[in-house]
Amino acid sequence: MGLKLGVIASGSGSNLQSIINAVKEGRLDGEIAVILSDNPEAYALERGKLSGIATEVVELDRDSTREAHDEKVVAALKKHGVDTVALAGYLLMVTPVLLDAFPLRVINIHPALLPSFPGTGVQQDAIDHGAKFSGCTVHFVDEGMDTGPIIIQAVVPIRDDDTAKTLGARILREEHRIYPQALQYLAEGRLKIVGRRVVLDPQSPASGTLHNPAVSS
Repeated sequence: MGLKLGVIASGSGSNLQSIINAVKEGRLDGEIAVILSDNPEAYALERGKLSGIATEVVELDRDSTREAHDEKVVAALKKHGVDTVALAGYLLMVTPVLLDAFPLRVINIHPALLPSFPGTGVQQDAIDHGAKFSGCTVHFVDEGMDTGPIIIQAVVPIRDDDTAKTLGARILREEHRIYPQALQYLAEGRLKIVGRRVVLDPQSPASGTLHNPAVSS
């Protein structure tokens, strides 16, 4: 039985599109039941409409609490029978209200190699720090900022002439590859959390060692 996904996005929704494509192409066992956004102008909503997927806007009420907002989000997700929540460029921190409603079923993607560089503006942070590699991370969501157990990561070398824009574009291509893959692992029931580690059963081989700059043999 495949996933019944609720995708939450605040912006353009390119990672949402990668999930839509994976479902259509049979690479992801499941369906997107609803797309939610806190931003009524988000292009993610248009992507959903173009694909015939239900969409809803749940705007943040500045006079209410974040917990009250998440109660509305949970109600919208439950209404559509969602069992797994994929955050795809969602700019609001979630609360235990959402996490308790979908225990170990809320997933996020982050454009850095966690636990390094959580938060926002991370491509420039990696460049400013002099890191030789960056990348992206799909992880389970917990109550911290980008602190949940890591499912899968992709590594992207940082070039000497990189800007946040050029580095971010290369990272984004990898995001589109690993997010549907992580969700497929979940659909297959292959993910098990042991302490801080997410164990894939059966294991898949990791790629070879990377060096930047290159290492002489």
